[in-house]
Amino acid sequence: MRLRPLELAIGLRYTRAKRRNHFISFISMTSMFGIALGVMALIVVMSVMNGFEKEVRGRILDMVSHLTVTTFDGRVDNWSDVVMQLKEHPQVTGAAPFVEGQGMMIHGKNVNGTLIRGVLPEMEPAVSSVGEKMEKGKLSDLKPGRFEVILGRDLARILGVDVGDKVTMVTPSVNVTPAGVAPRMKRFKVIGIFYVGMFEYDSALAIIHLEDARRLFRMQQAVSGVRAKLKNLFSAPEVRFELQQGELGKYWVRDWSSYHANWFRAVKIEKRMIFLLLLLIIAVAAFNIVSTLVMLVTDKESDIAILRTLGASPRSIMGIFMVQGTLIGVIGTFLGITGGVSLALNLDTVVPFIEQLFGFRVLDPGVYYISELPSDLHWDDVWMISIVSFLLGIVATLYPAWRASKTQPAEALRYE
Repeated sequence: MRLRPLELAIGLRYTRAKRRNHFISFISMTSMFGIALGVMALIVVMSVMNGFEKEVRGRILDMVSHLTVTTFDGRVDNWSDVVMQLKEHPQVTGAAPFVEGQGMMIHGKNVNGTLIRGVLPEMEPAVSSVGEKMEKGKLSDLKPGRFEVILGRDLARILGVDVGDKVTMVTPSVNVTPAGVAPRMKRFKVIGIFYVGMFEYDSALAIIHLEDARRLFRMQQAVSGVRAKLKNLFSAPEVRFELQQGELGKYWVRDWSSYHANWFRAVKIEKRMIFLLLLLIIAVAAFNIVSTLVMLVTDKESDIAILRTLGASPRSIMGIFMVQGTLIGVIGTFLGITGGVSLALNLDTVVPFIEQLFGFRVLDPGVYYISELPSDLHWDDVWMISIVSFLLGIVATLYPAWRASKTQPAEALRYE
């Protein structure tokens, strides 16, 4: 429907004018602030969920590389050639080999299952951030042949060890001796402790030198695979496809999204469901516009009749009330966007103030690994919420405006 200046002028005047029925004005304000509250809540909650996803994804990627090149039998012989081929891709910024296997860690009476990862300390910083997450010791302290190990903080607590203590590693392979079959065991000295904030790695990962891992798992000169880091982590699926279509086609190439795929899928579903649930707040407030306009049409029946007798068409009458209802939705949406964006961008200041004011913690650091409420505002979410809110406001005006256009002048003016 194309609105002319007449419909706009009358619609805006009806919006600004003081009404005889103050209850209609109250419902109009309620609808406007209801839309604003819904839009603001939706923007803030989506930003917080984006923040949690970004924070956890970052912690996962501290230990899981963007790309992993390996074989189905877990053995890569010419790993230096794979590193060179990876670095030829414009998206790859670094690559490093690794040896990985399962085992058990023993210290005294304490036993814990462990993921043992062998790395080259000089190449590992190119693909992971574990060197920056060291609480004690340094990644560069790992030297070949010394059989030294760096443990996750929670794993060290479970075993009851600290830097300088010795632990025993037990691997699934066995040694055949004249006395019979014995499990393969090796003593390692703890030289460092790291903490990345992911219990899965802090409680089960042990890092040793690549050469020691080769000896431990009898890999000779082979490695388990090569890990790579990309300029843009979100391009990992496309890069993986390109590499598999090229010279690395005989290898098994995996990207970070395949690790913890269930977690990322669950977060995506949760965001979608929360968006739909909070959208109901906006929908309820938007449909309050229906009540407002229906009562307004009843209140303005004589005015509508006079406009009709002066030559206004039903389409013009419909446009007048659509202008008024849409304006309520636009103002509510604008207020919600302003409040939501401001709160989302300053959540790191607002939340500590509220915690200090009321004396409680939103995320207790003794319970949660993330003790601060993260926020990551995505402008595409803001635009989507704004458009949906605007469209709901327009839809809510259709029935009352159509009803106003059907007003019969003779019936409306009969008792005037």
